[in-house]
Amino acid sequence: MGAPPPARRGRAPPPSRSRRDPRRKECRRAVPEFAFAFLDCEFGGLDPEAHDITEIAVVVTDYRLAEMCAGEWKVRARPARISAEAAALQGYEPAVWAREAVPVRQALQELAGLLPAGKIVVPAGQNVRMDVQFLERAYARCAIAWPFDYHVIDLATLYYAWSLVAGETVPALSLRQAANAAGLVKGPTPHRAMADARLTLETFRHYVGRLAPRGAPEASEAGEPAPPGDGAAAEPPPSPGPAAG
Repeated sequence: MGAPPPARRGRAPPPSRSRRDPRRKECRRAVPEFAFAFLDCEFGGLDPEAHDITEIAVVVTDYRLAEMCAGEWKVRARPARISAEAAALQGYEPAVWAREAVPVRQALQELAGLLPAGKIVVPAGQNVRMDVQFLERAYARCAIAWPFDYHVIDLATLYYAWSLVAGETVPALSLRQAANAAGLVKGPTPHRAMADARLTLETFRHYVGRLAPRGAPEASEAGEPAPPGDGAAAEPPPSPGPAAG
């Protein structure tokens, strides 16, 4: 009889990718340079070439959506560049703006000065490309350096992604629709810059929480969502509340 065939040598198991994998820790350490500016602007109309910014609001958060600072400005606009429809929708009152509004250059400089130094600040919001278009034009006209990153993060995309995971069909991708579906508002809400910026952030946190993976730790007291991890989306955890500030 011949010698028995040599035993097959099994393959070594692949390296673990569990949450304790040090590579995941290193990856997480690499991201805090990002911050997000949840922006909402009000305009005299929808055309950046024909209408002025009337109001700017921003809520700045860290990478995990914990609020860092916030600011808002009524902006001095030219009456001829504010449509009657926009004025009625936003509650624009010439007497109030004459008393409280600041020149656009001052608003833009103060906005840039509010942003955290040493961070890549990404514009975020609902249909935030519109806000970016108006702000880019205003910064260029005032010859002030653009203070934001060229990427954007949009609530509409997050809401759409949630609808696919949840098996829902959404009738619209608006802020009001996303917030109503989240149970954060009922009925009409004031159409003002800071109110919309804060509602956008609160709604953003809600859907990030709903897309959290199975077994993810609870959100911290600061209001930030759980960190990403392995596993499919499961039963949604409680929505984190808005940060204090």
